[in-house]
Amino acid sequence: MHQATTASALSTGPGTVALIAEFLVLFVALPLAFRFKPFPFPPIPALWVVMAYCLFRLRSHASFDRRLLWNPEPFPRFALQITLGFLGVALLVGLCVYLLRPQLLFNFVRRAPLFWGVVMLLYPVLSVYPQGIIYRAFFFHRYRGLFPGTLPMILASAAAFAFVHIIFRNPIAVTFTFIGGLLFAWRYHETGSLFTSSLEHALYGCLMFTIGLGEYFYKGRAEVFPKLTRFSRAAPPRDRFRGRTWQLSAGCRRGWEP
Repeated sequence: MHQATTASALSTGPGTVALIAEFLVLFVALPLAFRFKPFPFPPIPALWVVMAYCLFRLRSHASFDRRLLWNPEPFPRFALQITLGFLGVALLVGLCVYLLRPQLLFNFVRRAPLFWGVVMLLYPVLSVYPQGIIYRAFFFHRYRGLFPGTLPMILASAAAFAFVHIIFRNPIAVTFTFIGGLLFAWRYHETGSLFTSSLEHALYGCLMFTIGLGEYFYKGRAEVFPKLTRFSRAAPPRDRFRGRTWQLSAGCRRGWEP
């Protein structure tokens, strides 16, 4: 079993005070800044900037095994376990949405199938994998001295991952991402494969959007994809390929706005 937290100690590296300061800036101050918006900046590009910083730090550490950034080899051994767990959660969440908020069930797919398809394609690449670099690969390697041991590291990673979701201003996002963060951090620790951990993350994220809970986890569409947003929100937009028209309902539009 590969353990992602058992890399050899750095011969040189930042001191404890510097690590704590960096941790507080990246995983406390930045989420709070986006939550209370003291300055305007779209969150998805900010995610990419933080990812670039984390990659720079990882690449500067000679002890970091760069194979951890992808490493798909362990996936086949865990594929069945991941699939069965995902199917169970999908059934449970789908049932809860059906019973508690039936108007949300598959709302995104029904109201904006084109944009839903784009999200399914781009979300794993533009959001999931950068988060995997930050909250799994970088976090496990950089802060193993601050959180020694498997359980403290997994808990800290999940807590940091959940805390950044305060920007969505609802407890569902924070609660669900803490649970998911525990799973994704544990998977990364067990497999040493960011590919496997990110694939599982993408499955659950796409499930949230598809099943009708995406409104609790989404922000910044107009800031990142302005042309696609205008197309999907025009009143009424024209389907250029089949000559049909369709229009998003006011309720759907409100659900996708922060």
